[in-house]
Amino acid sequence: MTLYAAIFYLLSAVTVLATAIAITRRQPVHAVLYLIVAFLGTAALFFLLGAPLLAAFVVIVYAGAIMVLILFVIMLFRRSPRELRLLSEWGPATLLGVVFLAVAIAMVFKDPNSRIVLKGAVAQPGDFGRFLFERYWLAVEIVSILLLVALVTIIQVGKGRGTGGEEQEEGL
Repeated sequence: MTLYAAIFYLLSAVTVLATAIAITRRQPVHAVLYLIVAFLGTAALFFLLGAPLLAAFVVIVYAGAIMVLILFVIMLFRRSPRELRLLSEWGPATLLGVVFLAVAIAMVFKDPNSRIVLKGAVAQPGDFGRFLFERYWLAVEIVSILLLVALVTIIQVGKGRGTGGEEQEEGL
């Protein structure tokens, strides 16, 4: 086994293990921290496979912005562990997870020697940005407006939560 393969398998194992631990944690903050480890492992795998731009996007968007947003939501809306255990969505989520796992295993064992190489798959950040803003400028603007609305909503929700349950007089 080469060093490259050993690193790949080690990163894969860490990512899968961190994801499994994140799913099984009772404390939401601990689950988010393990999910960040899983995202960082995924980014490292992308970098190892020759996609540094995609690795940077995973770190910036998922491990950065999305996880910080999830942590804010968890800290703003704390629920008791009893409320968290009474979720009725465990059945469909378990079924979806089993189906996803079966499809992933089928894809891995289909033909491990086949390789799909995309011509021109190496993208530079400038090319990617130009492509997005030339062809999908409206979608980019809509997403930016949605992110702004989410930020304003979080600020407004945070304003209404005082230390003793009363509304705060001052803003954030």
